[in-house]
Amino acid sequence: MKHLIRAAAGALLIPALAFAAVPAQAQETFRIGFVNPDRVLREAQPAKTAQAKLEAEFLKREKDLTAQGDALKAASEKFEREAPTLSESQRVTRQRSLVDQDRDFQRKRREFQEDLNARKNEELQQVYERANRVVKQVAEAEKYDAILQEAIYINPKHDITDKVIKALNASVGSPAPAAGK
Repeated sequence: MKHLIRAAAGALLIPALAFAAVPAQAQETFRIGFVNPDRVLREAQPAKTAQAKLEAEFLKREKDLTAQGDALKAASEKFEREAPTLSESQRVTRQRSLVDQDRDFQRKRREFQEDLNARKNEELQQVYERANRVVKQVAEAEKYDAILQEAIYINPKHDITDKVIKALNASVGSPAPAAGK
């Protein structure tokens, strides 16, 4: 049994020693980089521009919804105060009206959220595509073999996020190339 273990250990050491015997010049270095996509979306100018565009586009609808919600809340509170003094038919009529208003408000709020999410996804997709092109350019220019976007741990010396953000910010004035190029 000891003989078998020594033979197996010897078989494992031979390839390791052979690799160690290869001259340092013959060994090719593997360069790896890391990009933090969350930081890119927070700090890059194209992402900030997209966020501002979305806020401007949806600001009026959001204000309208807030006003409608406030009015509905005020009407509901008024109904609660006046309900004991109302006749049965008046109470039922106002209650139905409040339920209809609430249903309409909930529908508008849901539509607003769906529209906002769809537009946000469109804008983020454009930012991601642009960022990925910049990451590829940085990787090719600096001869990286791999760029990671997610890792449990990464040595800060491999983090190229700042370079990507700077390149994205520098490209703000230039038009984005057509898709597929």
